[in-house]
Amino acid sequence: MKNKLIIGLVVLVFALAVTAYAQTPTYVGSGKCQICHKTEKQGQQYPIWEKSNHAKAFAALSSPGAAANAQALGVQDPTTDSKCLKCHGPVAEFKAEGVTCEACHGAGSDYKALGVMKAKDEAIKKGLKILDGPEAIKTWCLTCHKDAHGKSFDFTAAWDKIKHPIPAK
Repeated sequence: MKNKLIIGLVVLVFALAVTAYAQTPTYVGSGKCQICHKTEKQGQQYPIWEKSNHAKAFAALSSPGAAANAQALGVQDPTTDSKCLKCHGPVAEFKAEGVTCEACHGAGSDYKALGVMKAKDEAIKKGLKILDGPEAIKTWCLTCHKDAHGKSFDFTAAWDKIKHPIPAK
């Protein structure tokens, strides 16, 4: 009886661990997003991002300007310091991609499948973050852009450069 109880507990703990692991979405990288989000029909979100400063955010940490900003913050290496990476490479596994799709839209492992993405409500249930409206978008942007390095942030001008809606059908 005691052995059955121990085996039952081990099985239960294992099942809970597997369930917890399976429920943690993981980042997949912008290359997975590119597969579908590069076409005109989809609004060319990937090419818009690829040409943006968001895609170059991590690379910017190697610039002379970044060295000066880092020094002012007491940072030795901006390419490895969390103070810099939280905005310039927020998805650790894909920090070299800069501010990726998933930095704003959430880890894509559970919603990246075409069948899921075709059903917006299902994609949202599986972790896709949709920032609903200009104020929500502005609030999210300001998590990095509010007084960043002493520079003012013109949300309207910035959003005009990076917005990427799916065209109306």
